[in-house]
Amino acid sequence: MAILRLPAVKAETGHRSHASIYNAIRVGLFTKPVPIGERAVGWPDSEVQAINAARIAGKSEAEIRELVSRLHAKRADLATV
Repeated sequence: MAILRLPAVKAETGHRSHASIYNAIRVGLFTKPVPIGERAVGWPDSEVQAINAARIAGKSEAEIRELVSRLHAKRADLATV
């Protein structure tokens, strides 16, 4: 599993600015970043791919919010292993 930094996430998703990513996070349409250093964050590539696949499949915003919720829950499960 790779962790993508913000420029790679923008390239993968088509978002044009960091603000658009963080706005999507705020409204529950994108996962929160994970810390990868003292002042660095990134996103698991599998989460970015899952959200992109949902958008391509034409999922509604409600369905994408549910997906984001499941992805966050999966992170919590990984932390307990």
